[in-house]
Amino acid sequence: MMNIKVDTHTHTIASTHAYCTVMENAKYASEVGMEAIAVTDHAPQLPDAPHFWHFRNLKNIPRDLFGIKILYGVELNILDLEGNTDEEGLGTERMDVVNASIHSPCFKDGPGHDCTGAYENVIKNPNIDIVCHSGNPDYAYDYEKIVKMAGEYNKLIEINNHSFAVRKSSIENCRKIAELCKKYGTGIVVSSDAHFCTDIGNYNNALNMLNEIDFPEELIMNRDLKTFEKFMSRRKELYKWKM
Repeated sequence: MMNIKVDTHTHTIASTHAYCTVMENAKYASEVGMEAIAVTDHAPQLPDAPHFWHFRNLKNIPRDLFGIKILYGVELNILDLEGNTDEEGLGTERMDVVNASIHSPCFKDGPGHDCTGAYENVIKNPNIDIVCHSGNPDYAYDYEKIVKMAGEYNKLIEINNHSFAVRKSSIENCRKIAELCKKYGTGIVVSSDAHFCTDIGNYNNALNMLNEIDFPEELIMNRDLKTFEKFMSRRKELYKWKM
């Protein structure tokens, strides 16, 4: 099974339904042979998320902990059918990894709608890098249209290992999304969405599914740090942290 070296979606105690610090996450990542982790706590509209100052202050986290590169980031909340997010004031234009997801407590239009328009505008947002855990059938969209569009806009689609445990109704759609990424050559990331340090680098369920559909390794853009940084530099070279 492939050993993916960059975890693009992890949480810390700043998101208070997670349970480990940045130091604990980095130390564990080093023990299991990772190269980098993204610190992507929830943006402020989620009820237990940190204050926006948390995100403005990410540059105080050392870039290297235990030999692990720390990537500064956030998991934005998609707020409505127009694809608005809670990024205002967070400094997303200077972050390394900007994820965007629908979380039911924040989605003002509620479940059961066609969310294609929301994802279209998320894809068009220049500050967003990765569409995350989008397989939830309560927030379905035109998967073929959005996957194809993501490739055209040089955005990444996440295959979220955590969904196989906590969002089981999403599994069928996750497979469909992955198959479409393979069809259109759209890049993906495989993430843990870890809420405890020992889950970092755990992608077993996601990778089993990808193996079943013979998903091409070259489309997994977080397989190592060099590959991930090369991909990201093509679209984020203007958005660098000012130290």
